[in-house]
Amino acid sequence: MNNFLALVQNENMKIYRRVRTWIMFGLLVLLTILFGVLFSLDGGSQRLSAWDALDQLSFLYYLVSIYAAVIAADIVAGEFTWGTIKLLLIRPWTRTKVLLSKLLAVLLFTLAMSAVFFAIALAVSFLIFPNEPSQYLEASPLSRILESLLYSYIDLLVIAAFSFMLSTVFRSSGIAIGLSIFILFAGNIFTLLFHPSRYAWAKYLLFTNMDLGQYRGGQVGPAGMTLGFSITVLAVYVLLFLAVAWLVFKKRDVAA
Repeated sequence: MNNFLALVQNENMKIYRRVRTWIMFGLLVLLTILFGVLFSLDGGSQRLSAWDALDQLSFLYYLVSIYAAVIAADIVAGEFTWGTIKLLLIRPWTRTKVLLSKLLAVLLFTLAMSAVFFAIALAVSFLIFPNEPSQYLEASPLSRILESLLYSYIDLLVIAAFSFMLSTVFRSSGIAIGLSIFILFAGNIFTLLFHPSRYAWAKYLLFTNMDLGQYRGGQVGPAGMTLGFSITVLAVYVLLFLAVAWLVFKKRDVAA
């Protein structure tokens, strides 16, 4: 167990010792502060409460999804790109443990990035905007905002799992990252083209189930879709992505 924890720690060190990672954190903090200031200069401090501002700033969480996709898409493929995969696999660890340690490192990164975002957004909102009752949210604005962020985090985990699979399939980190970002941005287009209201089978597609916010308040989605249904579909996709990643990594020839 201690050896495995050391392996996870090693993967975390690989993530956080890269300048790129700290640039991501820096941009996330700076953009959150910048948009908070812009909202206030636009007269937001007169119209918005701190809770409303926090809700408005939540759109920046999309950056966390992008950064998670980049890290997940690079964490395995990067070993092949830099030629360090052989050094990693000659150590007394099974490939399953190596892959699991990388997956846990990605999950810890998403949690850290999410925590930083929420802390900064919360601080900016209550430092710039008045702490008054929300004008647009219901009686418990914190619960409403946390619920929205939870739905967004679930979407993030699905994208991270998909990117992680691509990272094991492709030896080039550039290809894995590029495809991950493309799929992340193309998801809404796929949903528009294949909407469950037009095609009943489309409710089983990945991207038509990723907008969990549509079920807020117990609402039913198109074609009778429910929150439980979408979560089940997403869970199946995530398990499929991880199974493919494990099978490919187990059989990958690293001698070339």
